[in-house]
Amino acid sequence: MKRIFAAEFETENAIVSAARQLHSDGYAMPDAFTPFRVEPLDEILSFSDSFIRPIMLLTGLTTAGLAFAIQWYSSVISYPLNLGGRPLNSWPVFLLVPFEVGVLASVLVGLIVFLLRCGLPALHDPIFEIAGIERASQDRFFLLVESKTDQCSDQVLRDALKTMTALHVLEVWSR
Repeated sequence: MKRIFAAEFETENAIVSAARQLHSDGYAMPDAFTPFRVEPLDEILSFSDSFIRPIMLLTGLTTAGLAFAIQWYSSVISYPLNLGGRPLNSWPVFLLVPFEVGVLASVLVGLIVFLLRCGLPALHDPIFEIAGIERASQDRFFLLVESKTDQCSDQVLRDALKTMTALHVLEVWSR
């Protein structure tokens, strides 16, 4: 069973040096909470790129293609009308609706995927149980660290975080 520990640091330099040391020691760090963006943490924590944009693109193009195909089928095959001598498959006439429907579908799917990826809607998160986590938006820096598998390594991790100038080390939850 892996445990997640939250370490509270007072300065930006302290959390960055602790994260570098823990990363070199092979510990996984799922997240960090800081009052402002700390760029070195982005590289150390190595957040993965979001897959929302490709999903939105694929949804938008698929929906627009489907809307175009429906208009083309209804105008050329299902109910052909020869109006003013124009060809039945006059494609410029069909472009407005597929564009609008494609953008609408893309935005809706993007919003749904974004909410699901963020874990929303959620009424409670174990992060809220950390004492003083509200100060992460003011003047404190919190680093979540995943411990190794056995109980002995939990104590080693706690001691290591204390030597890295962590103010407090709390167990948040277990997986």
